[in-house]
Amino acid sequence: MKPKKTWIVIADGMHARILRQDKRGAPLTPALDQELYDPAVHGFSRDLKSAAPGRAFDSGSGGARHSMEPRVDPKTLEKQNFAKRVAELINDAASRKTFDQLVLVAPPKTLGELRTQLGEPAKKVLIGEIHHDLVKTPIHELPQHLSEVLI
Repeated sequence: MKPKKTWIVIADGMHARILRQDKRGAPLTPALDQELYDPAVHGFSRDLKSAAPGRAFDSGSGGARHSMEPRVDPKTLEKQNFAKRVAELINDAASRKTFDQLVLVAPPKTLGELRTQLGEPAKKVLIGEIHHDLVKTPIHELPQHLSEVLI
């Protein structure tokens, strides 16, 4: 039986590490040359806004004007966009059969964002999810956190 290549995607709202395990029990190694990072998410929401809110007229109060606030916080939107970019990378690799199994590791909100963006090829090989933020965990400590999904 051919050894299964596993991708372990460890992400939060602004940072993602993609590791691989070439066979059961093998050490984890980076799957990509670099980690993914979105520095815009690290800033303040006010800095992500492109301009002041637009103006609207309120017909119920004699035509009073007020600002229209965005429905989604810009920082939240940036985190959603980052998760979408990470999922696109996963989807592309899954469609090319770069890996045989997939494990997602992220805080609950980010994990939900990633999960909703996964295509069918990636969903079919998803073998586990861990609801923790392990982005800053050193690579040599990860196996103990992943033992429940990497049998």
